[in-house]
Order: sequence, then C-alpha cells, then structure tokens
Amino acid sequence: MNKKVRTAAVDFLFDAILCLRDREECYSFFEDLCTVNELLSISQRFEVAAMLKNHRTYLEIAEKTGASTATISRVNRSLHYGNDGYETVFQRMDKKEASDETS
Repeated sequence: MNKKVRTAAVDFLFDAILCLRDREECYSFFEDLCTVNELLSISQRFEVAAMLKNHRTYLEIAEKTGASTATISRVNRSLHYGNDGYETVFQRMDKKEASDETS
C-alpha cells in the first residue's frame, strides 16, 4: 500500500471497521462516517469490480451501475495491477457463500 495512505489515522479507521459484527453495524457506522454519495461511490466501485471479475463488458457495467468508463477502467487497473485486495475479499465471500449453502 502507498506509504502516504499508511498512517496512524487510517490504521485507527481500519481497526474500527474490523470491530463491526454485522451488516446493521456496518450501516450504522458507514452512514455516520460517509456522505450518501461517498458510500454509493464506494459500493459502485465494488459492484464494478465484481462485474469485471465475471467478465462483463464495460458497456454492460456502465448500463447496470451508471459508472463512467473512467471509473470502470480505474477499477479494472486495480484488479489487474493492484494489491489483490478485491481478490482477497471475493475469495472469502465465495467461501462464505459456499459454507452458507451447505449449512
């Protein structure tokens, strides 16, 4: 991660996020922390990443999410040349989903 991002304040934020126990706590925390537009932008980028991972075209993604091609391109760059953060989360989500289905 970029050294400019690795700060005590960011560590403090991530520690707070790691304390959240469920979706309702996430809603409460993120609605307090972010503006509606910030939260929607973050969720849009995550949705774009999922669609790119599932081999959707830029046109399909733009139509479904409303994301600009610049945003789609930026997310695509992160997927291919980033720190594998998206991939880590997607793998864990897939594993959780598979576990939930067998329970």
